[in-house]
Amino acid sequence: MASDDTTADAVAGPGGTPPGSSAVRHDAVSSADDRRADPGESLFSDGPAGGKGIDAVTDSASDVTPAFSGETAPEPVGSETPTGAADPVFAEPDVTPPPSLAEPPVVVAGSSSIDGSAVGASDATGATLPPELATAARAIFGDRLDLAAAYAELLATEGVVRGLIGPRETPRLWDRHLLNCAVMAERIPKGASVIDVGSGAGLPGLVLAIARPDLTVTLVEPLSRRTGFLIEAVQHLGLTRDVRVFRGRAEEAAAGSRDRAPLSADIVTARAVAALDRLATWCLPLTVPGGRLVALKGASATEEIAEHAEVVIRLGGGEPELHRCGVGVIDPPATVVEVVRERVVNPRRPKGPKRSRGGRRRGDRNR
Repeated sequence: MASDDTTADAVAGPGGTPPGSSAVRHDAVSSADDRRADPGESLFSDGPAGGKGIDAVTDSASDVTPAFSGETAPEPVGSETPTGAADPVFAEPDVTPPPSLAEPPVVVAGSSSIDGSAVGASDATGATLPPELATAARAIFGDRLDLAAAYAELLATEGVVRGLIGPRETPRLWDRHLLNCAVMAERIPKGASVIDVGSGAGLPGLVLAIARPDLTVTLVEPLSRRTGFLIEAVQHLGLTRDVRVFRGRAEEAAAGSRDRAPLSADIVTARAVAALDRLATWCLPLTVPGGRLVALKGASATEEIAEHAEVVIRLGGGEPELHRCGVGVIDPPATVVEVVRERVVNPRRPKGPKRSRGGRRRGDRNR
């Protein structure tokens, strides 16, 4: 595990990246090592909150060099397509959306795909906001509801085609995924920096960026198939000033490198990525001291807290707390577990080989 000795000022600029100006060029992203999801299998099946599964941060990405969206990085052996090139900074808002994604829906007064009327041939039926959820959606997203609808359409079309969303999930996109993620914003202070670990298709990180334009969000995801979708979605939705994509594991993001400072944020989010003990291992090193891990959980949240609280505290976190988000707005409310990073705990480093009295390492006798 990488060192978690990160501080609030370990990273310069919003969201932990040096401020600057750079256009992002993105080529098609794919990798021979990406796990191909069964088109009929839902990737969101962990309790009421759903989730991406543990492979969101641990799938076959060990040969991937950590890189920001569009950043030049050596390609793993066997990779079929390069990932593009640009400096690791926020993309400029005037970047032309890639042709692989459709144009954002044009909203005409009295005619919108949000309320189910005037749905064009290119619109996915599953992306339409059910009438019974319209009040909750407007309360949560406000004047950015059309942006949320455009993202829902991307999930129902490109998300399904690329194996990021199971086809059976499209009728439940709004209640089980978008609204369930968006109400987490209740637990995030104004103007906070956010790192979303194991972002997958952008849940919850991209949803939070849509609902809360005051946030700066970094989506951490190791798989190129998913980061490719995320990069294109961020550009397509016009969120390039506030959202960036980091291709790599959570441990790599927290460790930094010779050329990149460690990432850290006020709030670190995760959605059904792993059990609380492993989640704390990955996420607390990314959290600034005094910041919080905010994990969207399912029905087993109470049991997880009881089982893993001791480990979380040993890792430098406070006592895990359970919160219900969206009470009176969505039914059922979202279940969130919060952990404050109270102290920095230096991980144990592996011991090197023992040396003999003569100064030689054991096992060097025949060298």
